[in-house]
Amino acid sequence: MSPVIDFHVHVGRSEMWKPWVFEWAANNLNEQDRILGPEQYLNSIAASKETLEKHLDECGVDYAVVLAESSPITTGITPNDYVRDFCRGSRRLIPFCNINPHLETRPGLELERLVTQDGFRGIKIYPTYQHFFPNDARMYPMYAVAQSLGIPLMVHTGSSVFRGAKLKFGDPLTLDDVAVDFPNLKIVMAHSGRGFWYDRAFFLSRLHENVYMEIAGLPPHKLLEYFPEFERNADKIIFGSDWPGMPYIKRNLEVIRGLVLKQNTLDKVLGANAARVLGLS
Repeated sequence: MSPVIDFHVHVGRSEMWKPWVFEWAANNLNEQDRILGPEQYLNSIAASKETLEKHLDECGVDYAVVLAESSPITTGITPNDYVRDFCRGSRRLIPFCNINPHLETRPGLELERLVTQDGFRGIKIYPTYQHFFPNDARMYPMYAVAQSLGIPLMVHTGSSVFRGAKLKFGDPLTLDDVAVDFPNLKIVMAHSGRGFWYDRAFFLSRLHENVYMEIAGLPPHKLLEYFPEFERNADKIIFGSDWPGMPYIKRNLEVIRGLVLKQNTLDKVLGANAARVLGLS
């Protein structure tokens, strides 16, 4: 049986996030957690490796990709060092670093250091939050390093509700250049073009062998509406939750398992595809 892998998990302490992130998160909590409050909810689980791993057990998740972020004008900063230390010693928490091209002059060298010295196993970039196009030439040395080291590149695509985000940078079509120029780089489109570009994300993942869709932050009951040919792309779709912003991993998994899909498709989407991208045995 394939493992269950959540490809999209955020961690951190409440002071790392902007106030409007809490305002938005509060709307996604159930009544009991809303009484507790979003800051307390986040600090009670997302700030501790032990509590997060217990939560993953309760949700039936075997592995989780844990994301760093350096978006000081939009959502906040979860430093690479914090994610490195958070995941250290855990077999199931897989750290992904972040490099903001406006804050790092030599992104390729920095990525090599983060992978070879700090043990990061992938990188996520946030174009809509950090205001650059993924096919910006500044990013190419970093992509070359990621391809050489065999680690996946995760890219935020599609919309965002957070203050300061610029949606033009979320168009998945800009990844066509990257996929062509780096054919051995595994590219994962977080949110699958959410809102505007579902069709583009689906087409790109069908067109390019090295491009994958990831479905974090999408209402699971609408997946077959957004992607009517979902089943045809079973080998290229990856489950993610966007927890704790989307706080109910277990419920999302249950809804997906209730969709009219083959069991083989579910096994691939909920874990096997991610395992292949991450190089898990």
